[in-house]
Amino acid sequence: MKAIVYTRYGPPDVLQLREVDKPAPGDNEVLIKVYATTVNRTDCGILRAKPFFARLGYGLRGPRNTILGNEFAGKVESVGSDVKSFEAGDKVFGYNDARLGAHAEYMTMPEDGMMTSMPANMTYEEAAPTAEGAHYALMNIRKANVTSDQRVLIHGATGAIGSAALQLVKQIGAHVTAVSHTRNMGLMTSLGADTVIDYTRDDFTKIDRQYDLVFDAVGKSSFGACGKVLKPGGIYCSTELGPMAQNPFLALWTSRFGSKKVIFPIPKSRKEDMDFFRELIEAGTFRPVIDRRYPLEQVVEAFRYVEQGHKTGNVVITVDSR
Repeated sequence: MKAIVYTRYGPPDVLQLREVDKPAPGDNEVLIKVYATTVNRTDCGILRAKPFFARLGYGLRGPRNTILGNEFAGKVESVGSDVKSFEAGDKVFGYNDARLGAHAEYMTMPEDGMMTSMPANMTYEEAAPTAEGAHYALMNIRKANVTSDQRVLIHGATGAIGSAALQLVKQIGAHVTAVSHTRNMGLMTSLGADTVIDYTRDDFTKIDRQYDLVFDAVGKSSFGACGKVLKPGGIYCSTELGPMAQNPFLALWTSRFGSKKVIFPIPKSRKEDMDFFRELIEAGTFRPVIDRRYPLEQVVEAFRYVEQGHKTGNVVITVDSR
């Protein structure tokens, strides 16, 4: 089968299109023919092993799993002898940031992994970018215990995580302020934002408004900078470690001292979250935002584009266009 392989950490140029052996499913696994996948910030971080401690999970001296790709949409090709909930021919989509493997024509997934049946109203390319951004967004929103009477600001609301967070917070019923570039203000409104701040004109940390939650979905602010726009008892969260990796430590410190809090939840994949995302899609209250599409053969260009840090929503890779 065709796959994008890397045998050492580094820039996108270390990625190579190769013919490799097709995987075989274990007793509790399914074999999936991948039709679409994505390139996202998680892939880019693993590719370069940044931050450095990522090597503890993915390989100290070099990548343990040599095929990247954590999001996928495809069709079940075959199932292991113990699999009960899927069968050959099922259309599925999901997320696997542990074993990866979606940048290939075939991959395996455990039956109880973060995977579910595809909504009938989606194509493979629409379903593939559903999980990664929504997974991180939902994790922080739940930890912050967002309620319908709150005011939430999302910094970087046009990214994969930010655009998912905007829709998930609106699904709860909270008031959402989205921070975005001028060109994306219409998109933010279409996704449900109540207020949009154009960061090319206004610095949200200097505007006289306060919020119950400031969610930095791009990791370009800090608790110190955002403290004055948080209400008493307000919460700050970020998708990055923050300056000098301060956010995990601030989460511990503010849990004991002070009124305003930092949260930094540990990612945990849950199969039921994929079912939740599917239900929202079927109800018409969630949709992934797609910026660009590339064929598998142009995955290096896709990585280069994502690493620029200016994508709107998700970058999709078409593995099989049929």
